Formats: sequence, C-alpha cells, structure tokens
Amino acid sequence: MRRLFKKVEYSPEVDALMITVSEESPEYGESVGDNIIIHYGKDGKPVEIEILDASELVISSMEAIAVKAREKTS
Repeated sequence: MRRLFKKVEYSPEVDALMITVSEESPEYGESVGDNIIIHYGKDGKPVEIEILDASELVISSMEAIAVKAREKTS
C-alpha cells in the first residue's frame, strides 16, 4: 500500500495540523473552507493541507463517526 502522506505534524501551541503530501515547496495557499488551507506547488498540485483549530475538527469528526457506528449496530 502506498503512503498517502509524507508527514503529519500537530502544533498544540496554535492548534494546527499540517499534512504534507509532497516534498515540493508550497508556492501559494487557498482557503477551502472554515479553517482549512490547501498549499500548492509551482505546478498547481497540492503539497500541504493546513487545518486550523484542528482539535475541534477531530473531535467533531469522531463524534460523527461514533453516531454512524451506533446507527449501524442498532
């Protein structure tokens, strides 16, 4: 199985999650929703995904997954 992410880093000081998907340096970034920024390389391909207020996103995602799991078992 091929690894999708090159590196995943969490910075608790600013509650940000940085997911690196390419070793290319980012040239620019675009906000794609609340607290999510995609950074692109020279060729326009994504190289990093930055998630601000990451703990909130992870907690709400886990809650949604738990609800779906409960629905499937009931």
